[in-house]
Amino acid sequence: MGDVSNSPGNLALHLVGNLNHFVGHVLGKTDYVRNRTFEFEAKAIPKTEILTSIQNTIPIISAAINGLTDLELKKEFPIQIFPNETLTTKGMLLHLTNHLNYHLGQINYYRRINKY
Repeated sequence: MGDVSNSPGNLALHLVGNLNHFVGHVLGKTDYVRNRTFEFEAKAIPKTEILTSIQNTIPIISAAINGLTDLELKKEFPIQIFPNETLTTKGMLLHLTNHLNYHLGQINYYRRINKY
């Protein structure tokens, strides 16, 4: 793919891993174990497998977010992501939304230039 180092498939795996870890595992208390290396290095993953992992992630994220109270949203996110900066849970969810949209934009760009 020329200069492009992260394919849409890898970006999808990354988004699934990111959301399952930070929302599903950290907030929803699932037993998900993230493999960030796999997200970027996996190759030839069938499209159906990626789509299934996306579909399986949706109810996990919905349950975790719907289970949060207003008080929990105002509390500090359970793990520190950035050095010397703490985020509330609400702030972290906003960060994750921006991260998701950034990578979805990349995927959409690849789609529009007919690479995938």
